[in-house]
Amino acid sequence: MFEQLSERLKTAFQRLRGRGRLSERDVDEALREVRLALLEADVHFRVVRDFVQRVRERAVGEEVLGSLTPGQQVIRIVHEELTRMMGSGEARLAVAPRPPTVLMLVGLQGSGKTTTVAKLGLWLRRQGRQPLLVAADLARPAAVEQLETLGSQAGIEVFSRRGAGDPVEVARQALEYARRSARDVMLVDTAGRLEIDEPLMAELERMKAAIHPTEILLVVDAMTGQAAVHVAETFHRRLGVDGLVLTKLDGDSRGGAALSVREVTGQPIKFVGTGERLEGLEPFHPDRMAGRILGMGDVLSLIERAQQAFDAEQARAMERKLREASFTLEDFVEQLRQVRRMGPLDQLLALLPGMDALKGLRGAQVDERELAHVEAMVLSMTPEERRRPEIIDGSRRRRIARGSGMQVQDVNRLLRDFEQVRRLMKGMAGGALPGRPGRPGALPGAAAGSRKRRRKGPRLPF
Repeated sequence: MFEQLSERLKTAFQRLRGRGRLSERDVDEALREVRLALLEADVHFRVVRDFVQRVRERAVGEEVLGSLTPGQQVIRIVHEELTRMMGSGEARLAVAPRPPTVLMLVGLQGSGKTTTVAKLGLWLRRQGRQPLLVAADLARPAAVEQLETLGSQAGIEVFSRRGAGDPVEVARQALEYARRSARDVMLVDTAGRLEIDEPLMAELERMKAAIHPTEILLVVDAMTGQAAVHVAETFHRRLGVDGLVLTKLDGDSRGGAALSVREVTGQPIKFVGTGERLEGLEPFHPDRMAGRILGMGDVLSLIERAQQAFDAEQARAMERKLREASFTLEDFVEQLRQVRRMGPLDQLLALLPGMDALKGLRGAQVDERELAHVEAMVLSMTPEERRRPEIIDGSRRRRIARGSGMQVQDVNRLLRDFEQVRRLMKGMAGGALPGRPGRPGALPGAAAGSRKRRRKGPRLPF
């Protein structure tokens, strides 16, 4: 995400760091690089022009040129202006004064509307809401079946009428059902096209008039770049869009759409999709995203993911075990499973400040399969072996290796890594504990990745 843009901006700012004074020429040279970086990232040219102008007006004043750390001041100004470009703060969903709150999701075919409906429904359910998903996309083959499958996975009811011909009537019936069944949120999946056409917009306008949505959310594929801006402008002009959802943001190394659509339409980005998993949707925070772009990480988002993934009661039980030095391989695997629920490992590492400079952590070391191998070896042990790994002798190690499809040396490495983690956890028992509610500590396996690796095989990818 934003990798290409981040690299170019970092290069542009390197020449400013460490200088005692900056001239207007220094600022102009740096901003020339910033302008090129934004244009190459597929940011709309009008957005780039206004952005660079605002930064220059602030950067050539006494605020920077008279500062003791002018390079850092320029970076701070760029961070603030990036945040302003993407919105001043988190834009929350509006709530209807009388339930249900109706959210109508629109967009082109292939933008990820159906998946986003299910993701947003899951996110709302975790906020304590009672959502209803509405399959009103009758144009795309299997769209109704797809939403029913996703709804089943998320544990959310889907309202559908197989064989129906009018999506507007389906949405109207769904609204009546939502009121009768006391649903407080209704999410409507609508039809899309490969391109904007009159029949599509007319159908969406009829649906808007029939169900009076609380908010219309435009789902935009971030990887479409400049085309996303045109789509956003057209939908907003015809329907009055209240907010945007950017999908596939994790696959876009440029990020131009995220930096353009809000500035061009004037409507806030409310959510971003990151990954195919149903949990891969998060509220959009402009300041945090600006920090990611500038390589500052996003620790707050990492903390929020940890709080969602780690059960509070389990965390308290884990704390007791650590204090009593009774941390077992069963506990170890449970901690790994909770880490996996936080999302793909490469995304978690990207949220840590300064990780973009550690190239060695990309690629081979971030391998989800290694966690699966570790879990397979632990599950091949007997309950007694998991609780007392010191009894695992040579013959037991061979049996565990055969049962998990691994090698004996892999089992040896797992036991050595576990012992290191157990010593680390025991030493931390008086401080910030892993998984402690509100106070995330070191993740399991932090010690395992700290020393140089000499042999290949399953290792904890931290």
